[in-house]
Amino acid sequence: MVLLQATGGASSILLLVGYIVFFVVLMYFIAIRPQKKQQKQLNETLASMEVGDSVLTTSGFYGVVLDITDDVVIVEFGNNKNCRIPMQKTAIVQVEKPEK
Repeated sequence: MVLLQATGGASSILLLVGYIVFFVVLMYFIAIRPQKKQQKQLNETLASMEVGDSVLTTSGFYGVVLDITDDVVIVEFGNNKNCRIPMQKTAIVQVEKPEK
């Protein structure tokens, strides 16, 4: 009788560990993996950015890239073409190539 109770407790612990492992794997495929894929795609887009591309910033402003350095991009905003702002590349969320 005591032996049956001891094995019953061990199997419930294994079942609990199994549920925990299942939920960790599930959270990886639901939350972490898609976010990594999206970040990789954004990094590739920022790496292919060129002068003359239209960009959308994290604050919702659209502009045109004038100059690119390592981590800083100079973006021109507005119609009067005199608002030039240096920004971090991480502040850019979307890049559109100009139509040729």
